[in-house]
Amino acid sequence: MDKIKIGIAVLFASLSFLVGMYIAGDNNNDQVDQPATPEFNTEVRSSDEIPINSLRDFNNAIVDIAEQANPTVVTITTEQVVRMRQRSPFSFFFDDPRFEEEREFRRPGLGSGVIVSSDGYIITNNHVIDNADEISVIFYEGEEVDAEIVGTDPGSDIALLKVDRNDLPAIALGNSDNLRVGEMVMAIGSPLSRDLAHTVSKGIVSASGRSSLGLNIYENYIQTDAAINPGNSGGALINLDGELVGINTAIASRSGGNQGIGFAIPVNMVRDVMDALITDGYVARGYLGISLGGEVDRTMARALGLERARGIVVGEVVPDGPADKAGLEEGDVILKMNDEDVRSWTDFRVEIGTRSPGDVITLEVFRDGDRMTLDVELGELDAEELAESMTSDELEDLKESLGFAVDELTDSIRRQLNLRSTVEGVVVSEISQASRAYRQGLRRGDVVSQVSNQPVTSPDEFYGSISALMQEGTEAALLRVNRQGRNMFIAIEL
Repeated sequence: MDKIKIGIAVLFASLSFLVGMYIAGDNNNDQVDQPATPEFNTEVRSSDEIPINSLRDFNNAIVDIAEQANPTVVTITTEQVVRMRQRSPFSFFFDDPRFEEEREFRRPGLGSGVIVSSDGYIITNNHVIDNADEISVIFYEGEEVDAEIVGTDPGSDIALLKVDRNDLPAIALGNSDNLRVGEMVMAIGSPLSRDLAHTVSKGIVSASGRSSLGLNIYENYIQTDAAINPGNSGGALINLDGELVGINTAIASRSGGNQGIGFAIPVNMVRDVMDALITDGYVARGYLGISLGGEVDRTMARALGLERARGIVVGEVVPDGPADKAGLEEGDVILKMNDEDVRSWTDFRVEIGTRSPGDVITLEVFRDGDRMTLDVELGELDAEELAESMTSDELEDLKESLGFAVDELTDSIRRQLNLRSTVEGVVVSEISQASRAYRQGLRRGDVVSQVSNQPVTSPDEFYGSISALMQEGTEAALLRVNRQGRNMFIAIEL
């Protein structure tokens, strides 16, 4: 029997997104006034306190947990204003743009969210509200209110909303590090339709620490067989104490629907991102300043004189970067970070990226047959600073390797491309038809708004983001492109 490739499908905010079409819109990241200290819920009845003497007791315990958590989950509806140019019947006879007309549509979207503080903070997925012009939250009792975006973090696919309400039922945040494979969990959300809001499904934690799925830059997913479907995105994954342990995000599926493999962002990662968005409005990520020279397999371990295959080999060390200042050198093998084995480059990069600038990490390094430990204070990666630090020759080499160049998106260019004034990004000013990017579908006049889920608003940010990915050993980048008012994604090789 032919093998069927399993596709990893992000649970898009709209059912229409299931066909993979992305329509233009702009992410509203405007800051709103925030209270100094959100009122988080810390009270929860532990499952240890619930006596279980019969199957009926067990059933009632599950029902009680669902009843406790359900009011903390909300349905999120969005609308995008989409403008598209259409050709009139006369355009078949006259190839003239004057016979084209612009029409406006409203595209609805659906997702879920979780109330995490009584004064109105709601966590959801970034892809649920991405490009939305209007965001509404529907509470358990049916009341519908407008929501504003506090901040977003595309790299982890987390967004924080705020509604003007107090005394809301808020869920208690658990500790996802304590989750065990086989532990029972429940998923709550609005799968497929707002009419199916507050659907509860039950399953177990199938695995933890899932990465390399290609969904986001920073991946450390909880895997569960609790039924998750499109519309569940942003909803709650809870444990038997009724605590939030994850935000449901994606599925692996042959059909696009639930097949028993769902993924949730661990609540510990969610908590860190949420705190940063409330405090700073953005997430500052740790930066080490090395590229990958290779992962240690059995053959390399024998060549290096290591007793077992583990660790990563350091490629380039960025001059004056955190690793360089700590004494890390090209060819070093990083065996451990903070006494934990380094198993893959992907996991190591996620560990670095989920830490804050200024954090100190301890690396166990193998060099020329000797082991040593190095303490490294992480810096903060700034794409613009990285681009500005490049020499003109390095920048030209980068453009040549990409096969295209980008320029600032001015108001004049927006008018020429029939784009709204709110569209942000950089415009592809020239591209070689012999380049791999051209063969992948990139064209002159395309507006690039994101590089691997990171927003770019200037050429320096674009080239800095590309350079950072290349330094990390990333082989391809996913560009979000606006072409004549329509959004699409194009992958380019680096």
